[in-house]
Amino acid sequence: MLYNVVVINRYRHKDTVWVDLSYPTPEEVRKIVSEFSIHPSVAHELVSPTEKPRIELHDNYIYAILHFPVIKHGKDNKGRHEMDFIIGRNFLITTRYESIAAVENFTKMVEVNSILDREFSEDRSGILFFGIMREIYQALLNELEYIESWLTKIEEGVFAGKEREMVENISRVSRSLLNFKRSISFHKEVLGSLEIYGRKIFNDQFTYLARRSLDEYQRVEDALESNIATTLELRETNNSLLSTKQNETMKILTVVTFIFSPLALVAALFQIDLLTMPIVGQPNDFWILGAVLAIIGIFMYGLFKIKKWL
Repeated sequence: MLYNVVVINRYRHKDTVWVDLSYPTPEEVRKIVSEFSIHPSVAHELVSPTEKPRIELHDNYIYAILHFPVIKHGKDNKGRHEMDFIIGRNFLITTRYESIAAVENFTKMVEVNSILDREFSEDRSGILFFGIMREIYQALLNELEYIESWLTKIEEGVFAGKEREMVENISRVSRSLLNFKRSISFHKEVLGSLEIYGRKIFNDQFTYLARRSLDEYQRVEDALESNIATTLELRETNNSLLSTKQNETMKILTVVTFIFSPLALVAALFQIDLLTMPIVGQPNDFWILGAVLAIIGIFMYGLFKIKKWL
């Protein structure tokens, strides 16, 4: 049996600290919330995932919950990750319950001191928050770009006569985009509230950073809506082409049935056991009957051609 290992990373710069919790236990959460004077209700939320994103304003910090789609490059994107943020004047606490590649990359590649120094002299917790969100949104944009290339391949398949094969691919893309949209649907409201709440306990620099986070989200939303619109167009086009092919097939089968129905009727008449039967018993009766059937078939075929039913 595999167990998740609690990981606590601390990054400090001057009077600002970022505490990053992965798979936190109640004991570890109690230590952290006690250290930073976090309200017990927030501590309870940090222990386990929460169903819906939301944001709360407290005396000296902001508590925000955001969900992000699971990214599996080239596969169906199902499920979502949750990340909790406690943004204080001189601290940032983040909590995760699964591994989020973008955040892992951020903790590995970022040199916290250099980021804090080259940005603003104040609101360093806001800088860290914006850096994390920017990294996550960039990862989401990369995945949407991959999905866009996936849609391009589907489009090529649709117009290459592979409509049946493309039905499943379109459904898989649609499922991934639906999960995307469901996961980030509340981000605009949360980030908008973050900007408003930030004015109450931080300065204008934090408001600017919150607005930049909202801009990053808007880029993701625009790319997502573009992919959704493309998917819908491809689905309609593919369905139309598939329906046209099916109609053509049914048309051909119907015509063939109409052509052979008279032939079957004539052949059936000659199978009736009667005292007198024309042609039957005459020299070359088989060939005569075959010629009659062939003439009727050619006539029916020519009739359908003239009527442009073929």
